[in-house]
Amino acid sequence: GARAYRVSALWKLIAHEFPQTLRRRWGFFALANLLFYLPFLIGMFGTLASTEFAETILPAQQLAGMEDMYSEGFNEGRDEGTDSAMAGFYVLNNVGIAFRCFATGILFGVGSLFFSIYNGLTIGVVLGWVTHTGHGGNILTFICGHGPFELTAIVISAAAGLQMGWALIKTDGLTRTGSLRAQARELGNLIVGAAVMLVIAAAIEG
Repeated sequence: GARAYRVSALWKLIAHEFPQTLRRRWGFFALANLLFYLPFLIGMFGTLASTEFAETILPAQQLAGMEDMYSEGFNEGRDEGTDSAMAGFYVLNNVGIAFRCFATGILFGVGSLFFSIYNGLTIGVVLGWVTHTGHGGNILTFICGHGPFELTAIVISAAAGLQMGWALIKTDGLTRTGSLRAQARELGNLIVGAAVMLVIAAAIEG
């Protein structure tokens, strides 16, 4: 049935139900962190040790583009119109990444597992490559503000996808549809919380 919209209910979801659900489902969150940050470290240190390693993960043209993007610092700034446009782009890009991490969990969790590893590995390679070319300070300056929000939100989205996939495997006597319905509120809490974090990240990033 239709429910009246209340701002207080949204605040309760973000400030209370979201973190409570995340703590309650800490196992999926821990697994998602492992699936993201282990490949991230492999990608970063592998690239720092060998440029050939990086070129087996990402095309040389893309790596060169990343190098060029972070070759200059941020002292000159950027006009307000560009800032606004980039914030919009980052919302679209970040939500797309998080959505893939979550939605592909419907494939019994395999999609969430794949995108966690893929995103962690490629981000690690980019960071390692830009650092190797001497522009590590620039890229770290760029990510230090928004990275904690963005990367954590992506990991939370993957955790929700893994939880959804597990609900299809371990149904506790319910049908698979019934098992998903039983998890729906918790999954909704996680996704709304992650979405808010992504908006914050995009605003800072832009």
